[in-house]
Amino acid sequence: MTRHLEILERLIGFPTVSIDSNLALIHWIREYLAGFGVIAHLTHDDAGRKANLFATIGEGEGGLVLSGHTDVVPVAGQDWSSDPFTATIGDGRLYGRGACDMKGFIAVALSLVPDLVGRTGEPIHLAFSYDEEIGCKGVPRLIADLAQRGISPRGCLIGEPTGMDLVVGHKGANMYRVVVTGRAAHSSLAPRGVNAIEQAALMIAWLIRIGETLRGEERRHFGFDIPNSTLQVNRIQGGTAGNIVADRCEFMLDIRNLPWTRTDVLLADFQAFIDQDILPAMRDIAPEASVTVEQVGHVPAFEIAEDAPLVKRMQLAGKGCRCGFMAFGTEAGLFQQARIPTVICGPGHIEHAHRPDEYVSLDQLERCRSFLQRLLEI
Repeated sequence: MTRHLEILERLIGFPTVSIDSNLALIHWIREYLAGFGVIAHLTHDDAGRKANLFATIGEGEGGLVLSGHTDVVPVAGQDWSSDPFTATIGDGRLYGRGACDMKGFIAVALSLVPDLVGRTGEPIHLAFSYDEEIGCKGVPRLIADLAQRGISPRGCLIGEPTGMDLVVGHKGANMYRVVVTGRAAHSSLAPRGVNAIEQAALMIAWLIRIGETLRGEERRHFGFDIPNSTLQVNRIQGGTAGNIVADRCEFMLDIRNLPWTRTDVLLADFQAFIDQDILPAMRDIAPEASVTVEQVGHVPAFEIAEDAPLVKRMQLAGKGCRCGFMAFGTEAGLFQQARIPTVICGPGHIEHAHRPDEYVSLDQLERCRSFLQRLLEI
């Protein structure tokens, strides 16, 4: 095997599903880097079960970050042809959980370390995070640590699977849990209770109308397949029995917003509707009634100008590869918020991720390696 395939085989062997620890993988990478004299800095989660890794090769200001997440999605309930945590090669593909999303990129980046040690020019940073798959929860600690230590990279490349095309924007992804608490009553005495499901239905109807307004009036972004922001209620549960007025209902609200659409404004309008049109009527009957709106997931929208210096550098390394936009969220918006210009480009295609027999083609890995070698010479 070539160096990056050997590394990828090792990385897939660590079952870093988001609900589990990633420390075994992180410690392996730290030891690998130490073998070349590169010191890695870790930032842990509150429980100490997971960690981000940040390492710098070279000296000086600025530098380019090569970034990827170490966690993978679960394999439970999926019908795999082979052990998902054992790399398997066949038909020009490497199979395994995380091969595409996104241990393939991490392996290629690590394979270049021997060539980078002793190199002159700007430093190269490696940033590997935890819990990206469950809402980009790890990388904010990594970014905060960089600020505290006075490290200001000049740019960042996130190696999510894009087929080695340059991605310069994606929508935001925001998830909210709405819990409606009413008052239970026998259904024959329904007016004496407060039906939480009915109140939730009024809120959902209001959200549908807002979604229709966005579809009709919001400034479009035709780089995306769906050129407007969307609001969806994708899960709802509540009630106890068919003859009991439901005293509780919970639903999940998903907002996929364009870079210029502010979700805080949408949520403020939603909260105002709840406070003015929902709660007063509920509390006329049940003073204890309540509605809570809790954000449980946040991936900020991301966009960088196609004529930005970092994009031009990436295009030069990619020999004119095209720029585009994608639907799924990444950590890019968080780096951008920290004033670190960011581009997304990595091996594999997202349709081959998160599924049984996930794979990345060997050709994509080779393209990524060649791209990074050219990029680091510019």
